[in-house]
Order: sequence, then structure tokens, then C-alpha cells
Amino acid sequence: MTTLTTLGVAGMTCEHCVRAVTAELDLVSGVDRVGVTLRKGETSIVTVHSTEPLDEAALREAIDEAGYNIIELSVQQDALAAASQAERGAVDSRNAESRSAHPAGGGGCCGGCGCGGKGRQGQGIGLPIVPKN
Repeated sequence: MTTLTTLGVAGMTCEHCVRAVTAELDLVSGVDRVGVTLRKGETSIVTVHSTEPLDEAALREAIDEAGYNIIELSVQQDALAAASQAERGAVDSRNAESRSAHPAGGGGCCGGCGCGGKGRQGQGIGLPIVPKN
């Protein structure tokens, strides 16, 4: 089972911050991988991958040692299965939104797919061709 722990960390502003947080979290027992999405001036997102849930106190201590504070913390167990299910839902949602962006007559097309309002078929994205009136 894969566990994904997501930390909201305040005060990170540069790659040095990312390296400091990553280095401290790598020392926590059970951590397999650390990823950081740096958001200057906002709460950065730190994802910690592990096979089992991690000790919250150890995570907080590691972030504190790096010089930062955890603003929020969430844990998702069996993260791979949940991610697969979420991705399937997102693909279904994107396909439905894409189809609705190709109304009859071509009005309202976003233009992002290059169809010119006609829809696309056979491109592996499941959009029908909608004829213009």
C-alpha cells in the first residue's frame, strides 16, 4: 500500500528552501520520496510518499528543523488506487466538457484542439464531428 502525505508549508521562497525541506524529510524513517511544489508568497505543497503512514510528530520536527512550519497536513492511504480512480474520473470529465464545447454550428468552441468548431474524431479523444449549419 502506498501512502501519500501532503504538507502545506509556509515561508519557502527558493530552491534552497526546497533542498533544506527535502533533506530533512529524507531523514524521517519510512520516507520513500519527497516532492515539492514551490509557491513563493503562498503555502508550498510538499508531498511525501511512503509505504505506511508516517509519524506526524517526526514530519513536523523535520520541517521545523529546516526552518519552516506545517500549516496543513493530510494523509491518503492506498494513494495509487485513489489516484488511478481520480484520473479515470478526470478523463471522463474532460471528455464530457470537450464534447459540450462543440455544439452544433460550432459556436462556443475553445479552439484548443484545432477543430475550428467542427469537433474531432479519430484523434483518440472521443469527440464527435459536429457539422456546421
